[in-house]
Amino acid sequence: MAKQKVAMLTAGGLAPCLSSAVGGLIERYSDIAPDIELVAYRSGYQGLLLADRIEITKDMREKAPLLHRYGGSPIGNSRVKLTNAADCVKRGLVKEGENPLRVAAERLAKDGITILHTIGGDDTNTTAADLAAYLGANGYNLTVVGLPKTVDNDVVPIRQSLGAWTAAEVGAGFFDHVSNEQSAAPKTLVVHEVMGRHCGWLTAATARAYIQKTNGNEYVDGFMMNKQLKNIDGLYLPELAFNLEAEAERLRGIMDRAGFVTLFVSEGACLDAIVAEREAAGETVKRDAFGHVKIDTINVGNWFSKQFAALLGAERAMVQKSGYYARSAPANGDDLRLIQSMTDLAVESALNKVSGVTGHDEGQGGKLRTIEFPRIKGGKHFDTSAKWFGDVMNVIGQKWKPAA
Repeated sequence: MAKQKVAMLTAGGLAPCLSSAVGGLIERYSDIAPDIELVAYRSGYQGLLLADRIEITKDMREKAPLLHRYGGSPIGNSRVKLTNAADCVKRGLVKEGENPLRVAAERLAKDGITILHTIGGDDTNTTAADLAAYLGANGYNLTVVGLPKTVDNDVVPIRQSLGAWTAAEVGAGFFDHVSNEQSAAPKTLVVHEVMGRHCGWLTAATARAYIQKTNGNEYVDGFMMNKQLKNIDGLYLPELAFNLEAEAERLRGIMDRAGFVTLFVSEGACLDAIVAEREAAGETVKRDAFGHVKIDTINVGNWFSKQFAALLGAERAMVQKSGYYARSAPANGDDLRLIQSMTDLAVESALNKVSGVTGHDEGQGGKLRTIEFPRIKGGKHFDTSAKWFGDVMNVIGQKWKPAA
């Protein structure tokens, strides 16, 4: 039997699972296959193209449990698309005329890698599948097992992606502090922008976690620090349709009565309309290597703030973004349990030469299994028919309907 050699990489944006997932993979291999050599490519596919790798030493294996305490990635991330040759050349990752997919595949073959674990979103894992296919077509056998990472929780057909639960909990804690800004000046509008390009799950889940966190608070009657100060007055997601004028009228009533208004906004809410508006005005909207709009240049929260501040007569308006704070946190208890189950399955699948992405398969009743790569894709929308979401909207007191 040929000697096995395992490589791992993390790619895309951060999520509160990367450090723990790396630690979990190292622990599991050390437990059941201690003789297998482990390496990690630094900064995702960039490290693979540049042959920049970290050798996992005996001391690193023994101390791998410490990685569960931290956020970020212990092996580094990057956003590199191997099928975008022009971008790879521009970054100095390959030479002009080289095929990045071929360079990466040949590096894996040269390094003797037989198993590759990719921890990332749909782009990361489908790129890994392309690598495996390329190597297979050229006579080299590589087993690729991915783990689903994204705070957006938008990978098809996976029920729950790693890190999303933590991001919601940490985002709620972030806003519990920020909400106090409403007491800093009369007629204050606070917009909490939450990550979620196409999917509103994280914004909705953050709102739910915030409501749960503040629901049991005790207050002193007569002061401004009261339940109203901790309320959410509006929630806006890519999956929801709303009428700006009608909402402004509703919120104006809250502003006149309470003296402040709080909005939770997904960074993808109204994104297409805002991009179309800017492009119609002649502006060039920046996009990344994957062709996605660089969402931080759009500033959806600021758009909502400007629209509503004028309509509500706000004397002070502010936008606070919990994204980077939430996605950089260490995994919470719920995610740690999910990570362990997925890393254990990932190692088992890899040793049995079963490629795919681990996750609870919505197409098979939520069964935890290694899902075939062709079924993995991004852009899953949040299911607004979920009972818990209806409960959240009832607490907020906002009428809503799904977007067309």
